[in-house]
Amino acid sequence: MNKIKKLRKYIIENNCNAYLVPKNNEYFEEYSEKRDRLRFVTNFSGSAGLAIILLKKNYLFVDSRYILQAKKEASKNFIIYEISKINPFFFLNNIQEKISIGYDPKLFTSDFINKFNNKNIFLVPISKNLIDLISNKKEKKNKSNYYLLENKYHGSDFKEKIKTVIQFLKENNIKLQIITSTENICWLLNIRGNESKYSPLIHGKLIIHNKGAILFFLDLKKINSSIKNSFKNKIKFLNENLFINYIKKIENSKILIDKKTCSLYIEKKLRIKNQILRIQDPIYYLKSIKNNTEINNLKIAHLLDGIAFTKFIIWLKTRNKNKITEIIAQNKLETFKKFSKEYLGPSFPTISAYKENSAIVHYRATKNNNKFLFKNNIYLIDSGSQYFYGTTDVTRTIAIGKISNFQKKIYTLVLKSHLTVLNYNLQKNTSGDIIDLAARKILNKYGYNYSHGTGHGVGFFLNVHEGTHALSPNNKVKITPGMVISNEPGFYKKNNFGVRIENLIFCKKINKIRSKFENLTMIPYDLDCIDKKLLNKNEINLINDYHQEIYFLIKSFLTKKEKYFFKKNLIKSN
Repeated sequence: MNKIKKLRKYIIENNCNAYLVPKNNEYFEEYSEKRDRLRFVTNFSGSAGLAIILLKKNYLFVDSRYILQAKKEASKNFIIYEISKINPFFFLNNIQEKISIGYDPKLFTSDFINKFNNKNIFLVPISKNLIDLISNKKEKKNKSNYYLLENKYHGSDFKEKIKTVIQFLKENNIKLQIITSTENICWLLNIRGNESKYSPLIHGKLIIHNKGAILFFLDLKKINSSIKNSFKNKIKFLNENLFINYIKKIENSKILIDKKTCSLYIEKKLRIKNQILRIQDPIYYLKSIKNNTEINNLKIAHLLDGIAFTKFIIWLKTRNKNKITEIIAQNKLETFKKFSKEYLGPSFPTISAYKENSAIVHYRATKNNNKFLFKNNIYLIDSGSQYFYGTTDVTRTIAIGKISNFQKKIYTLVLKSHLTVLNYNLQKNTSGDIIDLAARKILNKYGYNYSHGTGHGVGFFLNVHEGTHALSPNNKVKITPGMVISNEPGFYKKNNFGVRIENLIFCKKINKIRSKFENLTMIPYDLDCIDKKLLNKNEINLINDYHQEIYFLIKSFLTKKEKYFFKKNLIKSN
């Protein structure tokens, strides 16, 4: 009996006609590879999606970034829909017959569940996760301990951060806040762990009372007496399995919960005897503003990345491509990164994509789809790193041999978009949607566009995707000094090629009214991809100045041959 048949057996046993399978785990983390229930059922490996298993049909809903990937990985057993065209709520709310849908309340928020408003739909919370019942694999527990991030890296004491949170609670007459976002707990306490493959996260829950009492529910085996002592009795540490019983006893209190990561299961326990304020945890915004120590450390992280990536580009440009595959290439970049003792690992799965694979926004090279990098086409690599100095994320599109005039045109238009963002005249009230619109104008003029946002927030030695701010069509958050964000316009032609150019940039204050973006990423663009006729003088100067800056910073880390190649092929676009 295959896994879908087994799952349907349990669906029927629970008097249901369908079952919801989300991507996230109980902690609502971005990467949940240790217990990826959606991948187990569908074989889809992308970072976002939802499956609906019915008794006769299966559906997989993904956003536009993953349509091509989902069709390759899950097409045999699943009908695939793009969420922007047919979302699961629209799909189910239009069902005419009565249907009972089972779900695990620990994996969904009330915001999600409340979107189902069809009188024929009966949502049935099931305490045991049905995927876990059919999976033979037990989740391997990470045995490594949590640790404190040194002050020289973060530059902000946990007491000051907690003081800011408590002040917010008092100003809004909130008795206590329950912090379920593990990335926010990490930031607040300057603590890190290894619970996620790509982010240094811990697992646990935190409760802050407005009078200063703090309870941290976690696996007590993960912390030692040194960590406990460092908090100087300001935090009480308890086993995480006591959390539910503790919150059941809370009553007559106004409680703040995070609408993004507080499960319906937890919310219902709290709602019985209390007043619930369900908003976005204010810590998301607080941690989006990096202090001077964090910005300076991020520059170090990006310098280390820049050295490795530039060496990789030179290696790729000077080798016989007939012997290089997508996997060999991404492993070579990883080798260059590992030359630095400061490198801790990737911040997300590397995208190493040649030719038509580069048109798949979140492609992963495997043994089944691994291409050789033959001459005369586009190669795209999107890679990020974790250092104590910070988190990086960069994409470069590279010409393998001679590329077509059309590919050069597209690359240059994407580069112009990219430079438009970098050079945007930021005002006090500039929000992400305005910059996103400006970035798309250049491509739109030629009838082109891209399906993802122009940029996302980035954490400091935390999640590579973070926060309230983004460069996207519907994001109204004001870009504030200290914010770090990606700058990554793109172009994707199905079954042909894709182009994306991504730097991390930060918002730097000039005066009370104006700010500007500055590059953190220090990696050259591929001048072999540029159609210079499409660039104006200012754009050429921006590229040349950027490449001169990179060379000045990294030249002492390059060999004589690498220096020669850089000066000959990467230093100038004119």
